[in-house]
Formats: sequence, structure tokens, C-alpha cells
Amino acid sequence: MNVSVWNSTKKMILALLLLCMAMPFFSSCTDDDEYTVGVWYSRADLNGKPRTDASGFTIGNKGYICTGYKSKSSTDGEQRLNDLWEYDMDENYWTQCADMPSAAGYRSQAVGFAVGTKGYVTTGMNSSNTYLADTWEYDPDTDTWAQKDDFKGGPRSGALAFTIGTYGYVGTGYDDSWWNDFYRFNPNAASGSQWEVVKGFGGNKRQNGTAFVIDDKAYICAGTKNGSYPYDFWCFDPSSSTPFTQLRDIAETNDDEDYDDDYAGIVRTSAVSFVIDGKGYLVTGEGSGLKTDYWVYDPSTDLWIGGTPDDYTPFALLNSGAQGSSRKNAVSFSNGNRGFVVSGPTGTYDLDDMYEVSPYEDRDQ
Repeated sequence: MNVSVWNSTKKMILALLLLCMAMPFFSSCTDDDEYTVGVWYSRADLNGKPRTDASGFTIGNKGYICTGYKSKSSTDGEQRLNDLWEYDMDENYWTQCADMPSAAGYRSQAVGFAVGTKGYVTTGMNSSNTYLADTWEYDPDTDTWAQKDDFKGGPRSGALAFTIGTYGYVGTGYDDSWWNDFYRFNPNAASGSQWEVVKGFGGNKRQNGTAFVIDDKAYICAGTKNGSYPYDFWCFDPSSSTPFTQLRDIAETNDDEDYDDDYAGIVRTSAVSFVIDGKGYLVTGEGSGLKTDYWVYDPSTDLWIGGTPDDYTPFALLNSGAQGSSRKNAVSFSNGNRGFVVSGPTGTYDLDDMYEVSPYEDRDQ
């Protein structure tokens, strides 16, 4: 071999060695390790009773879970609940707060939302299987409840709720018929005028849908109607003259594009959603069985990513290899950069465990 060829060969070998050394995520140049994005962490169990169909809201770094349904067991009968629990995201512990007043009764399938420093619970179903419309305000500073105007849309269960600015919004649901109406709640308005209708939603009627808010816009999806799962997806912008806009479906319905080729797994009912760093997370729920996948929505592209083990780590799968139960009708908390999922049923069992996702960590497979 002449000198020039040998020198070129040495340079190529040296370059390959340097390339391997410069890639610290490989243990060797031929390492076959695989990763999925997102690590789930087990957090403090809810101190109250295991439950399903509870309501919740977030105020600052505190998450609240209220009411719900506890299935029949060998020690007590089936029962609806009226208790309220506060979770401290920073310190990872629960504190019991004041129960809802006796006038509010016990309920499940209600909705919760927060406006400013106060939380609100409205609608639902009571122990007599009667649909409800009463609205209650919780003040954490005084640990007290106060009744507000009844929900203007009328009694129902399985509605969805969200907050934008100084207003709460509640819509859809079921009262032996399905609904697709929406109403705005102003806690500072005079008694008798706190709710007003919001027109323009052209989406499917549904119950047990979900919504998340990014940059003062709400995104509405999921749910069930007549035994099917609506796959329409909507954005609500209260600053627009036409506030409701239909976005791309969350199913593979566009034959001319390939962005939705993997979307079949998104549609579901009884899911929860939350926001981390400007992206929406759709987690748990029920479709063809209970869901363990989760999906992430980017409003800047109007696209979803997730759904397979090759993308995101399945719900509640810990780095230790242990996995929490799949579930529906859970409660979620989010302060904008952290997301939690707590409670819900799996099979015949109601749950009291909670998990937090760390979305940017890689999990070894």
C-alpha cells in the first residue's frame, strides 16, 4: 500500500472513532438500545376514598378533586361523594378540605373549573339518579362553599368545562338526550345573570368529552354519543367574532394526506386532558377497551403525535417496569408545566393512585 492511500485510510479510521466518542447516548458504535419519550412517576395516593366520575380543578400549584362515585363493595353500598381534597404539587401531599354543603348533596359526573383563586363545581347526578344544575363556589382562603346561579343549560351529567381569562365555560353533556350547547360563567356578575349562552358550536353532541386551554384558546374533543365516538376536533377562541373553528379530525379521514395515518387510536371517551409547555395531552379513557396510550397536540401545526410504544411511553409505565392500571373517568391537574392523573375505575375496581408524566425524559425499553 502506498503512503498516500495508507494516510487516507488512517484518517477515515480516526474520523469513525471520533464520531463514536462524540455520541454519548451510544454505549458503543453498534449499540441497539431503544427509548420512548416520557417517564411516568407515581405520586401520593389520594387520601380519600377510591372513586370514579369525580370533578376537579387547579388553582396555582394546587390540584383539587371533589365528589365522585364509589362502587359497591363488601363493606359498604354504592355511594356518591361530596368530599373535597387538595393536592400540593410542590410537596406531594393531600389535605382534606370542607365537604360540599348538605344543600349541594352528593354527586358524580359533575364538572369543575377554576376562575382566579376560586374553584367551581356544577351539574352532575345525585344519589337519586337525578340530573343537577346547581353551581357551587369554593374559596380555599376560607375553606368555604357558596352557592351561585344554576347552570343555565339545565340539569345534566357528563359535561365538559374549561376556563379562559375571568370566565368559566361549560357545555355538552347528557340528560337522557345528548347536548352540544355551551354557556359562559361570570362569577363577578350579579346573582341571576352569571350564566349566558355562547353560540356557534357546530360539533357533535356528546357526553364525557374533554377540553384543554392553550394561549386563551380551548380545544374540544373526544366523548361518546349513541355508542360511537365523535372524531371532530374544535377550537374555541372567545376573542374571535366566530369563536368556534373546526380543526382536523382526530381520526384517519383525509385520504389525500398522510398526517393522519396513525390517528385511529386517538378517538375515545371518558379521557382526561392537560397542558404542558403549550401542548395538549390526551390521556387514558375508553375506546376498544381501556386506553394506555396518550397523544400530544401541537397547536402550531394542528397535528397529534403519539399512540404507539415507539413514540410515547404508555400511561403509568414507570422506569422500574411497574405499571399503573389503565382507566377512564379519571381527574387531571395541570399548572401549565406539570400534568397529573388521579382516580378512575379499571374493570370493577375504583382507584385512588396518581401519576405524573415527565414528558422530556427518555425511558429505556
